Amino acid sequence: MRPNQYKKKTLSGFAQWMGWFGVLLVLSMGCTSRNEKVLFLAHNLPETHPVHKGIQFFQSELSKLSSGTLEVHIFPNSQLGSEREALELLQIGTIAITKVSSAVMANFSPEYKVLGVPYLFRDKQHFFDVLEGEVGQQMLDGSSDYLLRGLCFYDAGSRSFYTKKPVRVPADLEGLKIRVMNHQLSIDMVNNFGGSATPMASGELYTALQQGVVDGAENNAPTFVSSNQFEVCKYFTLDEHTSIPDVMVISTKFWDTLSDQEKKWVTQAAKASAQAQKKYWEESVTACMEILEENQVEVIRPDKTLFYEKSIPLIEEFAKDKDMKIIIDKIKSY
Repeated sequence: MRPNQYKKKTLSGFAQWMGWFGVLLVLSMGCTSRNEKVLFLAHNLPETHPVHKGIQFFQSELSKLSSGTLEVHIFPNSQLGSEREALELLQIGTIAITKVSSAVMANFSPEYKVLGVPYLFRDKQHFFDVLEGEVGQQMLDGSSDYLLRGLCFYDAGSRSFYTKKPVRVPADLEGLKIRVMNHQLSIDMVNNFGGSATPMASGELYTALQQGVVDGAENNAPTFVSSNQFEVCKYFTLDEHTSIPDVMVISTKFWDTLSDQEKKWVTQAAKASAQAQKKYWEESVTACMEILEENQVEVIRPDKTLFYEKSIPLIEEFAKDKDMKIIIDKIKSY
């Protein structure tokens, strides 16, 4: 969908309701008495999360590079809405920047769908080589067609299952309702494994686990711990089925108001924050695994090939899309 087509599309009720707030924020993003520009940045994670720490690094680095003429104000914990709502606010120019999952970006910019393919990356180094190389930059630049410009990718680790019952092989998922993002590849993957995929907002998950609405979920260790869901789910199966990165996105409406020098500062600060965030992530994973052990969560390390084999039909079906296959082939060639 091209930008002019998107503008004709009806925005969500939330985005329309936020329109009045946009006037205030746009004014705030203008010049102050010190000739500053203030960038409002919204995301859905808690302030203890390693991605939030990466965003704080971006905030500090941009202030230093610009000598305080570009300042970032951060709104964590979904204060300005869900990830999808935040992207819509970027499109109408209400806020400047957000951080979202690549799975959510896929609803706006189709190339991002590839990043949800199970077992796409050989290892962590391959993951970073792809995201920091030609393919990653192509995705970041390509979303500009949708009024959203990617700045950098953040490490969001690998997603695995955490459940109330042990899952050692795919067959153990049969009959279990597993919470997933509202993301078609994730839904199809869990169903292929034998589970019953249940799309649900992350904010509803803790209560849903307590009440037995779902039997488990799939995510990374920092999210599992920071959400306190380990209090309900006592099994963590490290099958590492997907590695879906987060992405920092800037509104093209705001980007176009920046000078060439300001654009360089924003880009430089974003790239530097991505490197810092890698370290924050690894430190967090180590600490989270210790917390899980202290809280008697059994960490299961299964034979990943059993899960990969169950993924093959899904991967083959996805690759029938010629555009997606081209990207997959490029990734595999790294």
